Amino acid sequence: MDYFQTFQVLPNIPEPLSFLESLSRNYWWSWELDAKELFRRIDLELWESSGRNPLLFLANVSQKRLEALSTDPGFLDHQARVKALFEERVKTPFTGGPGGIYDREGAIAYFSMEFGIHETLPIFAGGLGILAGDHLKAASNLGLPLVGVGLLYRQGYFHQRINKDGWQQEEYPETDLYPLPLEKIRDEHGHEMRITIPGPSEDIVAVVWKVGVGRVPLYLLDTNLRENPRHIRDITARLYVSETSVRLAQEMLLGVGGVQALSAMGIEPRVFHMNEGHPVFSCLERLARIMEIHGVDLRAAREIVPRATVFTTHTPVPAGHDEFEPDLVRPYLHQFQDRLGVSEDEILSWGQHEGAGIDSKLSMFILGLRMSQFMNGVSELHGRVARRMWRHVWPHRPEAEIPIAHVTNGIHIPSYVSWSNAMFFQNRLGINWHCNSWKRESLKEIDGINDLDLWEAHKRSRNRLIENCRRLLKKQCERRNAPQNVVEAAESVLDKDVLTIAFARRFATYKRANLLLRDLDRLNDILNNEERPVQIIYAGKAHPTDEEGKGLIRHIFKHASDERLRHKIVFLEDYDIRMARLLVQGADVWLNTPRRPYEACGTSGMKAAVNGVLNVSILDGWWCEGYTEETGWAIGKGEDYEEHSDSDLVDSHALYNVLENEVIPCFYDREEGAAPFRWIEMMKASMKMVLSDFSSLRMVEEYEKRFYSHASRKYGELLDHHAAGAQKVADLRERYRSKWGDISLAPPVCERSGSEPIRMGDVFPVTVMVHLGDLKPEEVHVELYHGNVQSLDTISESHTELMAVRESKGDGTYLYACNLTCTSSGQYGFSVRVMPQGDDLIKYMPGFVTWAEAEKEP
Repeated sequence: MDYFQTFQVLPNIPEPLSFLESLSRNYWWSWELDAKELFRRIDLELWESSGRNPLLFLANVSQKRLEALSTDPGFLDHQARVKALFEERVKTPFTGGPGGIYDREGAIAYFSMEFGIHETLPIFAGGLGILAGDHLKAASNLGLPLVGVGLLYRQGYFHQRINKDGWQQEEYPETDLYPLPLEKIRDEHGHEMRITIPGPSEDIVAVVWKVGVGRVPLYLLDTNLRENPRHIRDITARLYVSETSVRLAQEMLLGVGGVQALSAMGIEPRVFHMNEGHPVFSCLERLARIMEIHGVDLRAAREIVPRATVFTTHTPVPAGHDEFEPDLVRPYLHQFQDRLGVSEDEILSWGQHEGAGIDSKLSMFILGLRMSQFMNGVSELHGRVARRMWRHVWPHRPEAEIPIAHVTNGIHIPSYVSWSNAMFFQNRLGINWHCNSWKRESLKEIDGINDLDLWEAHKRSRNRLIENCRRLLKKQCERRNAPQNVVEAAESVLDKDVLTIAFARRFATYKRANLLLRDLDRLNDILNNEERPVQIIYAGKAHPTDEEGKGLIRHIFKHASDERLRHKIVFLEDYDIRMARLLVQGADVWLNTPRRPYEACGTSGMKAAVNGVLNVSILDGWWCEGYTEETGWAIGKGEDYEEHSDSDLVDSHALYNVLENEVIPCFYDREEGAAPFRWIEMMKASMKMVLSDFSSLRMVEEYEKRFYSHASRKYGELLDHHAAGAQKVADLRERYRSKWGDISLAPPVCERSGSEPIRMGDVFPVTVMVHLGDLKPEEVHVELYHGNVQSLDTISESHTELMAVRESKGDGTYLYACNLTCTSSGQYGFSVRVMPQGDDLIKYMPGFVTWAEAEKEP
């Protein structure tokens, strides 16, 4: 059929229930318990069978039931209560933020390749997308003027099926958009808004959709248009395709097209936040738009964009960052050659490693760090790993001073917490408990939760998990045409009173899903202990091209069929948000076994912890910050190994030991059938830890205070008075670039008399002769760099003192001096360096640091 017209038929909702339509079209309902309960109250069975999709659900509620509810006082009161919350938390207009630094809604644009909002909107693959969704939800709760920008994948990430041999199979069913709360953006004439970016052979045209995530709008670009040829339509077909040219087209559309879409809607954000390197091409479009709108040159625009850009990296290995061959990228850069006034090769060089040839690959990470002042990893350990990974970009800088910070991830707690725990929190912390970031001292009320009540609530969550496991396993067996006895056995798999361990995550090799299976005899003894049995639930997907990851799934599937382990190990296929919610609420132990330090953060453990599920994890990612003896267990002591085989062997033994000697006894340590009170005490400590330190509210507040507010202010300052501030900074950068090579320092001199030993606390003056050439003392900082010496050329726990000019020697040479205080005992060392004055972007420019030279031997 070449052409047909479409239209959508909506249910006939009685007027007293009209709010239900508004509620169903904003994902706010998905984390507001009272709103979810409103839908469940209409028809619980239909709510579950419709996949908890309000639009699909309302379309199938009988007219008779709707009419009855429209005159039901109890239901109408419930609806009024939810509507009042909706008006307060969704419809309340933005007021300008702290200090009025955000002048309009949409002042912050958050770009991400994927967003995990709810299972009904399948445009996510894993942790990166879930984190992005949680970021939007927290911004909504906080009233932050943020908009999300992404792509609308009509097939999304794949659905997983496991065949009879245990191999993962991928299916890509097309998502039906009509029962989703999507609104197509239209222009002032009512026509659907379209954006166009030049492609290698023809234009890429996309429409823009909007999804409401509380107060925050999420805009999604979609190339699935009739007039687009098939290869253009397929750009937004699937998430994380392996074909490089399609991946590049997606990232160009997300970055360049995303900025164009915002501009077409009249949104010119002050701050950009790029979630990983995929959206980095947005910086090119933003450079061009600043030049065109504000009439500034490229030099000035390149000072503005980085100072108003946040770049978050989630990838702890260099190979995990996208890189593209120059010949693939050049066709997309042709438009920027004219708009920016520089060659394609010059633009490419911004994303190439220093000193690399013009034919080297463009790194999205390198381009991102050169276009961002505010860069961060997603846990304290990951920040250190990222600084070590990229220290070569900042030669001659101590690793601790590489300008990559960290903001530890957090979770949107009401999206994952069980109903029972939410009620405990509400009763103890107040009805608005999930709208606040909590201090540890404020959470003592959690200790007052009755131990037996908490334990019984957790048992109900475990029962619900196991009932769902049985139902899902039965469906899996029936789909594989398994023998009838196998199908029947699936209906009784697992035990509702047994310690239940969950391992659910992406099946990448570094996550070591098979670590617990290295010693099957020992594992069999653990699982089949008559007095203290254990059972394990596995779930997760391997990337379609990751054969090793698929092999891990097959390995687990094989052992789940082993006669000794059957009914004790299960693998659930097609892991998604709903399954994750069941697991983090119903398991007893959340197992995490990555090779350290390859887990950047790992937020699933936080979701488990807030539900009272105890973590047993390698000390990697967030667990380095969350672990205490009161909150869970560590596998090993945070060791790093050169060889993977050594790491796997040692960590597997450590895992068996901690299970046998600590976890299992703690769970089953009960007197006369009572609850495990030590375990319950740890559950409470775990919940308090997440509420205080690992919520997305804390995370987004940290981004706002440390990055967004500074970026927004700087953006305004640099553009004021026809961008005079930006021009001044550009001139200063150029001055440094042309004059920095003339700087030299003589060896510093310690002006100390006598031969008495130096004691801790001693103070003595240090001087150094510095030649600045044409630069002036007010343009640089001369610093004394000192501390305990760790090795021949490394100072640990360094300190700096600003030195002052004592004397001008003429010809650009100055004598600088300051006092050195010995703050600790041991081998001590010091040196002197010159750095630019200015903000952190100027101060940490690669190559702009000069150290004192060593004394030359005669």
